[in-house]
Amino acid sequence: MRSDRSKKGIERAPHRSLMKALGLTDREIERPFIGVVNSANEIIPGHIHLRRIVDAVKAGIRMNGGTPMEFPSIGVCDGIAMGHEGMRYSLCTRELIADSIEAVAMAHAFDALVMVPNCDKVVPGMLMAAARLNIPTIVVSGGAMLAGKIKGKGAVSLSNVFEAVGSYTAGTMSEAELLQYENNACPSCGSCSGMFTANSMNCLTEALGLGLPGNGTIPSVYAERDRLAKEAGYQIMEVLKADLRPRDIMTEQAFMNALTVDMALGCSTNSMLHLPAIAHEAGVALSIDIANDVSARTPNLCHLAPAGSHHIEDLYAAGGVQAVMKELSKRDLLDLTCRTVTGKSAGENIAAAFNLDTEVIRPIEDPFSETGGIAVLKGNLAPDGCVVKRSAVAPEMLKHQGPARVFESEEDVNAAIMNRKINKGDVIVIRYEGPKGGPGMREMLSPTSAIAGMGLDKDVALITDGRFSGATRGASIGHISPEAAEGGPIAYVEEGDTIIIDIQAGLLKLDITDEQMEQRKRSFVPPTPKVRSGYLARYAAMVSSASTGAVFKDL
Repeated sequence: MRSDRSKKGIERAPHRSLMKALGLTDREIERPFIGVVNSANEIIPGHIHLRRIVDAVKAGIRMNGGTPMEFPSIGVCDGIAMGHEGMRYSLCTRELIADSIEAVAMAHAFDALVMVPNCDKVVPGMLMAAARLNIPTIVVSGGAMLAGKIKGKGAVSLSNVFEAVGSYTAGTMSEAELLQYENNACPSCGSCSGMFTANSMNCLTEALGLGLPGNGTIPSVYAERDRLAKEAGYQIMEVLKADLRPRDIMTEQAFMNALTVDMALGCSTNSMLHLPAIAHEAGVALSIDIANDVSARTPNLCHLAPAGSHHIEDLYAAGGVQAVMKELSKRDLLDLTCRTVTGKSAGENIAAAFNLDTEVIRPIEDPFSETGGIAVLKGNLAPDGCVVKRSAVAPEMLKHQGPARVFESEEDVNAAIMNRKINKGDVIVIRYEGPKGGPGMREMLSPTSAIAGMGLDKDVALITDGRFSGATRGASIGHISPEAAEGGPIAYVEEGDTIIIDIQAGLLKLDITDEQMEQRKRSFVPPTPKVRSGYLARYAAMVSSASTGAVFKDL
C-alpha cells in the first residue's frame, strides 16, 4: 500500500505515534488509508450539507475495511461572487483546489481518495487533481438543489432571480414580485437547480466514469444521495483492490463520451474550459476545435433551465445521465467499452437504464435539435475560437449582425444596461475580462440576465473574452481567444463597427478589411495589468488562453 511508506516498520514508530494522537487504533492503522476530500463550508448553498455526505462516504469506507481520513478543500459560490470583484477569484480557485489536494494526498501517502465537491470550480478542480495524482479515486457530489415554486410561474431557479432584476429595471415587474423570486427560487441546499456549471460538471463526472450512476442528478435532499455516498465509500475499496486508476478511466474515448453527453444535455459553456483542463492533467489532448464535429453528430435531447422549463430533479426522475447515454447508444455515439469506477464498462452501467419521461429526455429519433447544445465559433474576431450555448439561443438570434457597443469591463456594461443605453440590434462587446486581462475571467450573469429580463435577449447579442454563467441564455458568446489583454482582435473593435454572428455556420466576424485590422493591430498598446500583487497577479502571469482550458502554462 502507498500508505505503508508512512506507517510500516520500526523507523515509522514516530509516525504511528502521531496517528495514535488522532485516536487511531492499531487495527485502523493497518488498514488502507482513504483520503476523503471535503469541500463543505458555510458560504455555498451547494456545500452547506456536505458534512452529511462525507459522513456517509466514511461509513461506506469503514464497511469495506478502510480507514477514512478527511481533509478540506476551499470553494467559492459563483452566484454570491457574481457581479463584483469577487468573481475574479472564482475560476482561479480551480487550480488552487487541484494543487492543494495534490499537496495533502502526496504528503500523507493515501492509498485512495474519495472527493466530495458540488459547485462550479470545485468539481473540475478535484477531477484535475484525480487525473494528476492517478491514485484510485471516486468523485461523489452533494447533489442538486430542488427547483423553487412561484404560484402562476411554475418552477424557477436562481437564473430567474437575476432576470427578474432586469424585469424590475425595465418596469415590467414590481418590487413585491421581485421579492417573491428572491424568497422562493432557492428552496434547499444543493447546487443550483438548472443545467448550470455545477450540475453540468457533476453530470459529466458520471459520463467520464469517475462518478457512480446517479452522481449528476440525485437531488441533494433525497435519502438516495446519502445511500449513493455510502456506496461510493464502499466502492472505493473495490477500486483500490482492482488498482483501477483515474487515467485508466479518463481515456481519450471517455472524454469523447463526456463531450457527446455534454452536447446531448446542453451543458454550460464552462465545460469547454473544464474538460480540456481535466484532459490536460490526464495527458489527453482535447481541443475545443473538436466540439463542432461532436455537435454535428450529436442530437440535443434535453432543454433544462435556462434553455427550457425542466430542472435537474426532472432529469433525475426521467432516468438521469444513464438514460441519456442509453438514448445516445442507439446511434452508437458512445464508446461503451470505457471503464468506470463501478468496475463495469459504460455499456454495462446503462444496460438497465430507461428513459422514463420523453418530454424531459427526448428520444433520439425526436430530439430538440439534430445538433448539440454548444457551438464553437471562429472568424477574424476569434481566430482561436469562442463558445456559445446554442441550445439556449432564440432561433431568431442564430444569425445576427449589428453595431458594436464597446465596454472595457462588466461594471461599465451593467451601468449602460440599467440606464437604458442599449438598443435593439446592438452587439455588446465586453473586453479585458479574459483569464489574463480580468484577471480571472469573470462570469457575467448580471448583464445577460438583465438583457433577458428586459425582453431584449431576442434582439441583443453579447460577446466577451470573459465567460458566461451556465445560467445564461441568449446570444451570449464567451471565451473569445486570443483575449484583448494579449492583443487579440477583440481589442481592436471600435464603437459602431458591424459585427456578424452566424452560429449555425460557426462564424464570428468583425466587418472590416484585413488592412484596417492590421492597422489597428499596429496601434495596439498593451494595457497596464489591473492587479500587481497577490494570487491574482501570479495567476495572470501563469494562465494560458481560454481556448486551451485556461490552464497554467507548462514550465
